[in-house]
Parts: sequence; structure tokens; C-alpha cells
Amino acid sequence: MALIFDSWLKLWMLSTRPVVLDWIDEIEAEVLSWEGITGTLHQYGGLQFNLGKVEIGHIHSNGIMDVLFSRQFKQELMKEGQIEDHHLFTKSGWISFLISSEEDKNYAKYLLGLSYERELHKAKRGSLVNPFV
Repeated sequence: MALIFDSWLKLWMLSTRPVVLDWIDEIEAEVLSWEGITGTLHQYGGLQFNLGKVEIGHIHSNGIMDVLFSRQFKQELMKEGQIEDHHLFTKSGWISFLISSEEDKNYAKYLLGLSYERELHKAKRGSLVNPFV
């Protein structure tokens, strides 16, 4: 059902804000070019980016991107005022970010890059040291 809803969102965006779909395509192409990153359908629609078996984030077809950080690092990012608490998992490290401008597109890549680097670091250090905790 979620995939059907996300497909509807994509059609709606195509008719109302097609440039957002272009930005999403650009983000997807760049992130999927990073070493070790694969893409899968997210269980609630959109594209999920994985480093091995770990999700670094996902983008829904309406331009909402969700990324997981530690709760402490999430709070630091929220102080900057560009991200929001995840709409469902408010007590977690999940953040939501709406891509609605070219600057947002670049910030979305930055956020996914932070998550990617965090997971690379955890993998290299055996998950014992995390610079974002």
C-alpha cells in the first residue's frame, strides 16, 4: 500500500513541482555512486540508501528525506534550524528534511554524506567508536 501511495505522490509532484523530482534524481544518482551504497525500495515508499545492511536514509517522492543519526547529533542539527524531528519517531535520532529548493538539494546530499561517513566509521571501528554520539 505504501508503494502505491508513493507512486501517487510522484505523479502529484510531476504535475505540481517537477523540479523536485529532478533534484531527487540528482541526489539519488550521486548517493548511489558512493562506494558500497545500494538502493532499495523503502518499506513506506521512496528510495532507501543502504551501506551494506544498514540504512543511511531514504527519500520519499514528495521530497521528504529521512535520515538516522544519534539523538545527540540530531539535536545539534536541529539547532541549525534546517531539519525537523521525524514525523513519527520523535524520540529517536531520525530527522526529516523537506527538499524544496536547490539549496535544500545540496543540504540533503550533505546530510546523507554525514550519515554515510558515520556508518563507514562505525564499520571500520567495529561499532565501538562513533563521532556522532
